Amino acid sequence: ELDRTRALLEVVGAAIARLSLAHTLETAVERIAELLGVEQVGVYLRDEGALLAAAGRGLHDGHEQVASELLGAALGPMRARASMQVHVGGSELALAGVRRALAAAGQYAVLAVPLYARDESIGLLVVYPGAGTLGENDVSLLTSLAAQLAVAVQNARLHERSKELGEALGAVLETERQASRQVNALYEISRSFAQSLSLETTLDAVTKTIVEVLGVDAAVIRVPDDRGDQFVPHAAHVADVRLDAAVRMILERSQPRPGRSHRAALLDVAAAERLGGAHALLIPFLEKGSTAALLPISTPSELLAELTILSLDPAVPIDEDTLATARTIAQQAALAIDNARLYQQQKRFAETMQQSLLPRERPSVPGLEVGTVYESAAQVDVGGDVFDFLELPDGRLSVVLGDVTGHGIDATADMAMAKFVFRSLAREHPEPSDFLAHANDVVVGEIAVGKFITMAHLTVDPAGEVLCASAGHPEPRLVFATGEVSALRCGGLALGIDAPQTYEQISAELPVGASVVLYTDGVIEARQSAELFGTERLDALLAEHAARPAQAMADAVVKACRAFAGGELGDDCAIVVIRKT
Repeated sequence: ELDRTRALLEVVGAAIARLSLAHTLETAVERIAELLGVEQVGVYLRDEGALLAAAGRGLHDGHEQVASELLGAALGPMRARASMQVHVGGSELALAGVRRALAAAGQYAVLAVPLYARDESIGLLVVYPGAGTLGENDVSLLTSLAAQLAVAVQNARLHERSKELGEALGAVLETERQASRQVNALYEISRSFAQSLSLETTLDAVTKTIVEVLGVDAAVIRVPDDRGDQFVPHAAHVADVRLDAAVRMILERSQPRPGRSHRAALLDVAAAERLGGAHALLIPFLEKGSTAALLPISTPSELLAELTILSLDPAVPIDEDTLATARTIAQQAALAIDNARLYQQQKRFAETMQQSLLPRERPSVPGLEVGTVYESAAQVDVGGDVFDFLELPDGRLSVVLGDVTGHGIDATADMAMAKFVFRSLAREHPEPSDFLAHANDVVVGEIAVGKFITMAHLTVDPAGEVLCASAGHPEPRLVFATGEVSALRCGGLALGIDAPQTYEQISAELPVGASVVLYTDGVIEARQSAELFGTERLDALLAEHAARPAQAMADAVVKACRAFAGGELGDDCAIVVIRKT
């Protein structure tokens, strides 16, 4: 089972580390075929409603019809299933089309696992086991792999989109090198706001830059509303603070979505009348000699926003040269806005992948109550905190909480390794010290040089006996109903640094009403200026909430850390509370 898990990790690692989609899928297909000893494996991806064969081994045209029927079932009557195993001799009515396609393709059976990303079906992983069937462990393995592949596919597509943006930026850079000193200066300014990962900050920077560089009186950016038929003001800047309120009353109004032929243009009275909305309010100013211009902020495929600029002084009009310079800034703004959106999407995808590695539900063990909280840091890259549970054959609850060094996709990949190591070894080596020793042997051979995983592992007997061992992790806390708090002190080297290692194991009694608390360093390292939250505050907080249920205690810890840090956590926080009832 451990070898199979290592094989899975190898596939997942390849899918995460390599952003070439074709390489990712071909690697997955080959490793699945080797792992399961099958000849026919395929990965199909949806593209604008069509199902395309993205990677395969041993397939022919008849298999495409099988995949098409499987997708129809996965999107329809079988949507609630994590996987579908179909035999030609089956009788389930909803899968009749699949069975007919199987027979036509000369196949006996097929296993299909839908690929989902953010609850959207993006394709299928299909395995043909020949005359046999795939067992429960094989199905579970493929289901886990499919979840990771779905995230990897989305990640690869994001990367390809990022490359397109990079190439577009490179083309603009080349143009800028050949342009005038003014345009070069404008590029340097626009590059500064292109580096922002906040959409709001980027839009504010664009309007301010337009006003300062072009010498106009005001600028406003409108973005599409949720329905897309109105452009609503999102950022505005007025040069003269004495005119700020009056000008904003005119500019900060919604505007109907422009037509497809929307291009940068000077705004005259006739155009303002035709466009209506907020632009119609500019007509009295235009009639007195003021000038205005309207510019799209867009990528080749999408209108992201609309920019309106206004010069009130007839002696300083917006002319074609000013419009050309504004167009240059708008092009840079489009890249900046798209870049900010891309980073936000990357964070969501990474969080989705991370969440897929956390337990979907808390365990239910008689005599024990479990509370958990996981909260990500207020930054783009997610961290590597992971926890999991297993109910052992002897009735004990096995609990692990780990913290992987680093952030982002790499840290999430190491989270996957930590989770699968726990799942593979915890039943075979149920004693915490023995488990950590064997886990370290695996991690040393798999983790990148210079990286490691801290981990606390404990077992809790429903009768109240706690066994605990730690690999460089913050000391768990015992919290008694009386408010007394003590540390479970057991030392050991973090996983992945050196092997072999031995780990100290200690035992403790958990009376009724008492709790054992596991946490990551993001809790005690929550920062307020130069001051850390620390273990003293943690112990005082746990004592204050000693009589509360497990989930309430976990929630209280994270809430206090967030408040201490001014509302934004600098690192991920994970809390696991086990309470004896």
